[in-house]
Amino acid sequence: MLILTIRTDQPDAEVGIFADDKQLCYQTWLAHRQLSVTIHQTINKQLKKINQNLNDIQGIVVYKGPGSFTGLRIGCSVANALAYSLAVPIVVTSGQDWLKQGLTKLASGENQKLALPEYGAPVHTTEQKH
Repeated sequence: MLILTIRTDQPDAEVGIFADDKQLCYQTWLAHRQLSVTIHQTINKQLKKINQNLNDIQGIVVYKGPGSFTGLRIGCSVANALAYSLAVPIVVTSGQDWLKQGLTKLASGENQKLALPEYGAPVHTTEQKH
């Protein structure tokens, strides 16, 4: 099973490609305020390294948080869009061993169908200005 992994809770984002539990490629980069642009490019670069494309992805693991509101929102949105459009299972995890947890969940056939972020604190929004 070809698995895409995504972690976007910090300024340094992470994308990996795994064949079951074997890491094929992995990239960490300073995405910070460019995450919405660079995440797609990075996923495609990693797939190209192993002569694969988006249609070859068979499962997705995404880090759900806690962490950056915008980073988690972008990562989960990208993961959800890919899982839906490719009709593949998606699981969310957190903690130090998030990758191992996620790969194990996918291997056991789990599909959470939707990645929802956990920010670790209430979201602070400002009142609309009139």
